[in-house]
Amino acid sequence: MNETELLNQIKSLIGEDEISDDCASFEFPDGKILVSSTDMLHETTDFPKGMTDFEIGWMSTAVTLSDIASCGAKPIQILAAVGLDNPKRLYEIMRGACFCAEKYGAKVSGGDIDSHNELTIVTTGFGIVEKKNYLRRFGASVGDAVCITKIPGRAQAALDGYEKYREFLITPKPDVYEGQKIAESGASCMMDVSDGLALSLYYIAETNNVGIELDLSSAELPDVDSEKRLEYFLYGGGDFGLLFCKPQTSLSDLDIDFTVIGKIVEGSGVKLGSEKIEKRGYTHSFE
Repeated sequence: MNETELLNQIKSLIGEDEISDDCASFEFPDGKILVSSTDMLHETTDFPKGMTDFEIGWMSTAVTLSDIASCGAKPIQILAAVGLDNPKRLYEIMRGACFCAEKYGAKVSGGDIDSHNELTIVTTGFGIVEKKNYLRRFGASVGDAVCITKIPGRAQAALDGYEKYREFLITPKPDVYEGQKIAESGASCMMDVSDGLALSLYYIAETNNVGIELDLSSAELPDVDSEKRLEYFLYGGGDFGLLFCKPQTSLSDLDIDFTVIGKIVEGSGVKLGSEKIEKRGYTHSFE
């Protein structure tokens, strides 16, 4: 059983909308929206071997900041709950968390500390966005361009031994400012691609009841062995770029680095050429 199947069991309790986005949301009377997200990371499954405790703290914060960025929101606060296997690790973990949060305009403002057999970190983040700029996975229209920031696949390449991409794996840099600019420019929907590009494309297609036709002729793929480049690009997890849709007529309004990789079409599924790509990526598995 995977994460999606588990979530489907509880959507009647929480609500389908509430489990289908990167963040939860709460609308204030003044038209602003508070977004929130939480992530749980474990040492054996989420932190590659050789990471320093500073890098672990950074990563734990970055993954939550990326969710906030995917809504077009400005991050304001991070809470960190740390289950420690060794209390001597706390200072460097929190130094990394604070450094990452402050780099992107937020602040680590509290949390919890406990003992645990395995280092486990839960980060909860909050952000603010104007209602008119708030983005969800829902909202794409036929004809929209499908775009990404960053180059998907570099984190997976690093995990498989390509040391030149190690920084993308252990100190990911969430596209916080890019997310805000995308939202302000009139994008129709957005999400981050931490679970892999292909899986994220399917989330967009299924949420919006549309199809996606990919055109990767302008896309820069990871610089790895040729037979692995497309595999990493489509199916590698651990990247924190943003996948977004936007009317093609307004692409020139966006002054950040991004790549158009396809378009929204009628139908279903995600195609590269005449073939549907596989619906797979990184998901938690529960035996």
